[in-house]
Amino acid sequence: MFKLPLWRGSRKRNRNRAVSAAAAKPAPNKLLDGQGSPEKVGIRRRLFGSLLDRVDWGRTRINIVVVLFCVLWLGLWGRAWYLQMIAGPRLANKAERQHTATELVAGRRGMILDRNGKVLARSVEALSVYANPQEIKDFLKMANTLGPILGQEPQKLYDELSRTKRRFVWLKRKVDDKTAEAVRKAGIEGIGLSKEFDRVYPFTHMAGQLLGFVGLDDKGLEGLERSLEARLGSIPTRRVVQRDAMGRRFYLDEEGNAAPRGEDVTLTLDAQIQFIAEDAVAAVAKEYDARWAGALVVDVPSGEILAWAQYPFFNPNNYRETSPAIYRNRLAADALEPGSTFKPFVIAAALQEGKITPTTPIDCENGRWETKRFSIRDTSVQGVITASKVLRYSSNIGMAKIGLELGPRVFHDYLRKLGFGERTSVPVSESRGILRPARDWSEVDIMSTAFGQSISVTCLQMAQAYLTLLNNGVYKPLRLLRDNGAVQETYQRIFNERVSKQVMEMMRDVVEAKDGTGRRARIDGVEVGGKTGTAQKADHRTGEYGSKRTASFAGFVPATHPRYLIFVMVDEPTRNQYGGVVAAAAFRDIAARALTWNGTLGAVETAEKKEEARPAVRGRQRGLKISREDIPYMADNSDVPASSSGMRLPGHLSRASSKVPDVKGKSVRYAVELFARAGVVPEIKGSGTHVVKQSPQPGTPWPEEGKAASYILWLSEK
Repeated sequence: MFKLPLWRGSRKRNRNRAVSAAAAKPAPNKLLDGQGSPEKVGIRRRLFGSLLDRVDWGRTRINIVVVLFCVLWLGLWGRAWYLQMIAGPRLANKAERQHTATELVAGRRGMILDRNGKVLARSVEALSVYANPQEIKDFLKMANTLGPILGQEPQKLYDELSRTKRRFVWLKRKVDDKTAEAVRKAGIEGIGLSKEFDRVYPFTHMAGQLLGFVGLDDKGLEGLERSLEARLGSIPTRRVVQRDAMGRRFYLDEEGNAAPRGEDVTLTLDAQIQFIAEDAVAAVAKEYDARWAGALVVDVPSGEILAWAQYPFFNPNNYRETSPAIYRNRLAADALEPGSTFKPFVIAAALQEGKITPTTPIDCENGRWETKRFSIRDTSVQGVITASKVLRYSSNIGMAKIGLELGPRVFHDYLRKLGFGERTSVPVSESRGILRPARDWSEVDIMSTAFGQSISVTCLQMAQAYLTLLNNGVYKPLRLLRDNGAVQETYQRIFNERVSKQVMEMMRDVVEAKDGTGRRARIDGVEVGGKTGTAQKADHRTGEYGSKRTASFAGFVPATHPRYLIFVMVDEPTRNQYGGVVAAAAFRDIAARALTWNGTLGAVETAEKKEEARPAVRGRQRGLKISREDIPYMADNSDVPASSSGMRLPGHLSRASSKVPDVKGKSVRYAVELFARAGVVPEIKGSGTHVVKQSPQPGTPWPEEGKAASYILWLSEK
């Protein structure tokens, strides 16, 4: 048997003894270690033991929990105070940027109405196509899809949007309803529709040059739209709207109702009188192949302008397709030599100054007067005649002698008081004309100005001067706006009442006398007063008078107590150039139909016989493009009363049918125009581009004359 060495066994026994001794040694007491005697240890054990025995461990745990909750509560309130007071403004701004957006709201322009409430211009909702290039994922697909819809080249559309760094790009402004619907159905990411307002003129070209038009940004560019921008236009305001987590904006009803809106403007125009005047000037311009023709109709007792007609017509709905020469408001902007229609003011000034009387004899030199540096001719041979007959025969020689009697300073002073050389109070863009200072007048200037040359005036200035004469010599400003409340006007007497009556009597003889130059202006059943005018036009290339003429006629009816003042201007007529033939006939047409309309006359037969029919218009019309728009307000039915030249009447007499039409599903623009043609302005409710409901129902008869009715169109919410 194998045995371990002795030395190894003794070592093991010694190690075991050491372990046993260590185990038998008592563990040191921490309370007694280095603390003194066993008596002190016993006292401490008894003391701590009694304290631990008296502790209520349940209540202690509750108190600890309460303390922890108090600490947590104080921490939360401290954190809330920090977030509200210290970090609050910064976090609020950040949240506002994330959940709200600001947009510029232009608002709807105010309407333009005639004196009877017919809408001449209004704004309707329109949609414009825009792009956010940062959100477009497939530019090639977008261009190929959107290009044909918008009528644009896909390659151009691709290049424009794929290369830009902008976040907003207009693609096409104020598209038609069909295009907007196609864009909406395409559903291209990054392409959207924005609501704007489009200007609509329901009566198309009625008073087009006067109304003017607005641009893409809904700002007036011409006519009253421009001059009344401060009233018609709405001041753009910034509005804050909320948006969802996707960034899409949403609106509350009260926000939509609070959108800014321009002020409605009511004009003194009468749509019926306006139609009559436009019908007449269109007929005379075509008949005599004129460059343009215009007429102003003024209500003498009030000074209100009832008609502002100009041909060729201008349709503001299609202003982009019209040249500035067509939409130029020539009645206010073109200054021309007036010719013989200027003579009554010279006669009135001479009578007022006592230089002549109606019976003062004046030698008209048998139709030709040679001076040192000037030769004057008359169209008729007259010897010595009275001053009243000088106006009847429209003698240039007699007027030149009367002008010399006045002298330059007195003559000039009267012209200035009548408003020549100054702008009128009518809110349109107009020319001052040309009235040189009296110190620059020579003897030749005095004589030529006396018969309407060497001075340039506008048709509007002529109407203002004649209104003063017909108002018993008191200056009364023309009015185009029917403002509420009293109008502050300054009246100045220029001629005494006796002088005004004398001049009006002379003008009555111009028309009613057998040998007067204005015989073609006569109207059976009523006396007419007026003055013809035929003026030479200067050739700008040669600096001398050429062969072109302007024909004009200023008249009033009835002659004793004028109701209407009518001024007609026909520029460069070719088939006949005399105002007594060309313009007088247009005056007669306007005056007779206006008197019939207001009930002053019955069926009017003009003094001229029906055999003197207007010659047929042949050949090219001086470069004017004659289209369907030259026939104003043509209704679709054939039972509407027609005018003398085949044109049908507007307003309540020009209806598309005898009953309310069905416009459901139609565009709002088409519906408004159709109702306006019937003399009805519907109330628009809701938003969108198409009519989804109407009241009253289609087929309902139109209201009888003098009875009001409510027409409402509800639009889609697409």
